[in-house]
Amino acid sequence: MATSEDVELLISELSASLLPPQRHAFESAARAALAVVNCSGCGAAYRVLAPLQRGYWDPPPDDRQANLGARHSRASKLVQAEPIGAPDPREGARDRRRLRAAV
Repeated sequence: MATSEDVELLISELSASLLPPQRHAFESAARAALAVVNCSGCGAAYRVLAPLQRGYWDPPPDDRQANLGARHSRASKLVQAEPIGAPDPREGARDRRRLRAAV
């Protein structure tokens, strides 16, 4: 049989991630739900309280949605500008070998 200390600890752990107004509402709803259901242990209390806690939890906003604007399609100076420096001697080696094989 679960003690009231175990159940109170479970309620406080489940309410820790909630905002204060939601926390107080969840704690009172949890105590009311446990009063209706005769729990035989902490596991049974958790099975009753976990879905209840999800109803009071609001997920945080998704910050990835903020970067979907025009920023990622902005043109790059490095891509648009001419290459700097002398051409690399390894550049075009595949083309030179292809011409050699054809002759």
